[in-house]
Amino acid sequence: MSDYSLPLTPQQWETLVTLLSALTPAQRQWVSGFVAGWGALSQEPVPSPPPPLPANVSAGITLLFGSQTGNAEKLARGFHERLTEAGITVKLESMANYKPAQLKREHDLLVVVSTQGEGDPPDNALGLHRFLHSGKAPRLEHLRYAVLALGDSSYEHFCKTGVDFDERLSALGAEPITERVDCDVDYEDVAEAWIEKILDELCLAPTASTSTTSEAGTAIPASQYSKKHPFPARLLENLPLTAPGSTKDVRHIALSLEESGLRYTPGDALGVVPSNWPERVEQLLEVLNLYHADTVTSASGASSSLEKALLNDYEITTVSRPFLEKYASLTESAELHALLKPDHRQQLQEWLFGREIIDVIRQFPVRGLSAQEFIGLLRKLPPRLYSIASSWTADPDEVHLTVAVVRFESHSLSRNGVASTFLADRVEEGGTVPVYVHENPNFRLPRDPSTPIIMIGPGTGVAPFRAFLSEREALGAAGRNWLFFGDRNFETDFLYQNEWLDYRRKGLLTRIDVAFSRDGAEKVYVQHRIRQQARALYAWLQEGAHVYVCGDATQMAPDVQTALLEVIAQEGGKYPEQAQEYLHELQATKRYQRDVYYLNPASPKNQTASLVC
Repeated sequence: MSDYSLPLTPQQWETLVTLLSALTPAQRQWVSGFVAGWGALSQEPVPSPPPPLPANVSAGITLLFGSQTGNAEKLARGFHERLTEAGITVKLESMANYKPAQLKREHDLLVVVSTQGEGDPPDNALGLHRFLHSGKAPRLEHLRYAVLALGDSSYEHFCKTGVDFDERLSALGAEPITERVDCDVDYEDVAEAWIEKILDELCLAPTASTSTTSEAGTAIPASQYSKKHPFPARLLENLPLTAPGSTKDVRHIALSLEESGLRYTPGDALGVVPSNWPERVEQLLEVLNLYHADTVTSASGASSSLEKALLNDYEITTVSRPFLEKYASLTESAELHALLKPDHRQQLQEWLFGREIIDVIRQFPVRGLSAQEFIGLLRKLPPRLYSIASSWTADPDEVHLTVAVVRFESHSLSRNGVASTFLADRVEEGGTVPVYVHENPNFRLPRDPSTPIIMIGPGTGVAPFRAFLSEREALGAAGRNWLFFGDRNFETDFLYQNEWLDYRRKGLLTRIDVAFSRDGAEKVYVQHRIRQQARALYAWLQEGAHVYVCGDATQMAPDVQTALLEVIAQEGGKYPEQAQEYLHELQATKRYQRDVYYLNPASPKNQTASLVC
C-alpha cells in the first residue's frame, strides 16, 4: 500500500467522497475552483489530493446488513471495526436506510444478511431485496461484492436470502470478491473465516483480532459475560401463567442478574444456554449401542464423555439437512437417499414432520457407528432466544421471561422442547441457568417518551410489551399506550391479566383490546380487533404512533400486516399500492417494527420456536 498519509479523518474522507460522487461534472468543476480559491486565501494551502491507491486495493467499502433479531447487524458492526482498523474506509449501513440508486456508485459491496424461516428476507432487507429483483435494478459490471448469509439448516430454504442477493448481484454483472459463505446457527467461527478471507482478497493485512460479535455502538457498559461465557443466573421464580384446564402451559420465569454486570434494553432477548433432556440422551445411547463413558473429542479439541457431550454440547433433536446428508452417506437405504433428491423436497418435509434425530437412527440404522463418528454428524447445541419481559430500569437485578412449555407426542415418542422444559422442569428454584443478553436494535421504544405506541402481541408475543410498559412507567413517559392481546380462552389464557388491568386503572395503558379465539362459535383473533378499531387506529398512526408486532411469523404476523394495510387503505382513502407504500415508509422510519419468530415445521404442535438471525 502507499505510505501516503491522508490528512483527513476517515469520517471527513467519507463525507468528501459522498459529496463528490453526488455532484454533476459542472458542479465538481465549480467546487474545484472554490477550494482552490479558498486555499489561496488561507494561511495554510489546501493539501493536494492523495495519490491513487494501487489497483488491487479497495479505496472504500460499503457494508450492508439485513437483520431481524440483531445477529447479522452485530456481525456487520464487528466487521466494520476490523476493516477500519486495517486502514480501509468503510460505510456501514442497514439495508432499510440504504438508497438503491447508490449501487451505481459503489465499487466494493459487502452484504451480511439473515434468512427468516422458509426463505423470507428480514424486515429491514425487504426494500433492497425487492428493488434488486425488479426491472429497476441497474447493470453492475463495475461492482465487486461478497455475501455472508445467516440461516438455520433445519429449514428447507437454508440461507435463501443470502443466495438471492448473491445470484442477483451476479446476474446484474457484479463480480464476486470471494464465494458466498452460508452460516448455520453456530456461525461465529465461519463468519470469522469469511472476514479474514475478505481482508486477504482486498490485500489488507489482518490486524489485532477484534471480536466479530463486539458491542460496537452501544451505550450500555460491557459485561464480562457473553454468548461464549454465559452468566449463571439464579432461578428466582417459576410461576404458571395459564390456569388449570388450559390447553397450554405458559410460565413466568424470573432470573437473578445480581453481580453480573449485564444490562438490557426493552426489546432485547435473553439467550438461554440449555442442556438436553437426559431421557432422550439415554434413548440415543441405547439405540446407537454406545456407552456413556465413551471418550469423544469436539471440533475445538476438548475431550469429554459421550454422555456429557450429548447432554451439553450437541443438538440431538432437530433434523437438519446437513445431518441427513452426512448420515445418508453411511447407509445404503434407498428410501433415505430418495428423500434427499432435489425433486423430493415436499416428501422430505412431510416425512420429517414430528420426527427427531432418534427417529432417523431407528428407521435407518447404521451398524458399527462409533461415538466419535456420531458426534461428527451433529451441530453444536445452539442457545435459545426469549424476548425479555421486564425492564432493567424497573428491576435492575432481575430478568423475566414468558415461556411456553413444549410437550407433545408423535411417532410413539414423547417430545420435549429443549429450552422450555429445561427452564420449566429441570432447573430447581435456587439453581442456575446460563444466560447472556442478545441485543435487538430493530425493536426499540421511540426516543421521544411522549410518542404513542400500539403493541400487537398474542400469546407469549406479549412478553416485550410487558417490558415496554414497565419501562415507560419507571421513566414516567407521557406517551399513550394501546395493547392488542389474544389467546385461546379468557378464563385460562389471559397472560398477565392483573398487571394489564392495573396499568389500565392507573392510566398507563390507554387502551386494551383482547381476542380469545376459542370462547365463541367463531374464532376471533387480534387481526379482527384491528379491523374493528380501524378509525381509532388510523388516527393514532396519523398522530405519529409507532406500531410493534411480536409473535408467530408464519400466520399471525402476515395476518396482522394484511389487517393494517386494509385499515390504512380504508381510513386513509388509499389504493392498495399506496397503503403498501405508507406501511413501507413506517418501516423505513422505524415506526413499524416486528419481533417475529418462525415455528419448527417438524413440530405437530407447531410450538417450538426456532432461532432467528
